[in-house]
Amino acid sequence: MSASRDLATAREQLLALLAERSAKTGDFVLASGRRSSLYVDCRLTTMSPEGQRLLGVLGLAEIAAAGWPADAVGGLTLGADPIAYAMAHASAFAAERGEGPLVRAFTVRKAPKQHGTGKRVEGPFTAGDQVVVVEDVITTGGSALTAVEAIRAEGGRVLGVLAVVDREEGGRDALEAAGLSVRSLATASELVARLGA
Repeated sequence: MSASRDLATAREQLLALLAERSAKTGDFVLASGRRSSLYVDCRLTTMSPEGQRLLGVLGLAEIAAAGWPADAVGGLTLGADPIAYAMAHASAFAAERGEGPLVRAFTVRKAPKQHGTGKRVEGPFTAGDQVVVVEDVITTGGSALTAVEAIRAEGGRVLGVLAVVDREEGGRDALEAAGLSVRSLATASELVARLGA
């Protein structure tokens, strides 16, 4: 089976997991304060063994397709954490096979630590790193922008933003208006189509 076919199969599996475990229809108030008929709790997928396997492979493939030579991946805790860890883990296996570089994971605190070094970006992140900000769900783009600001303040160079799900509610536009390239592994419309099937 070709690599592109393997990736297409993995993406279908991820969409199925997201639709089955993470997406719900109804009347919901989102973290942004907006009301929506779709709620996506990505953690039910991103923290599962199957989700971890798929996100690692698909996340690395997506940043390679974007041409982002990332040293590290991470974003605002808690949503970004399992995605970054899955990608770092998958990069170790890929590197062993000679199929790509090691990619480190980091996490961005919502507020600086009030003790110790007072760092906001935790993990094996260093000033000068080229990074991809990862996000579970993009709605307004606010969480990703918060992470970008913290990373840049600590000397990181942001290559782009990778989301598991783009809710297609203006977040991508806000991030692109801030000069950031954005990629996603799935969209809200794809999940709604599966829920309606």
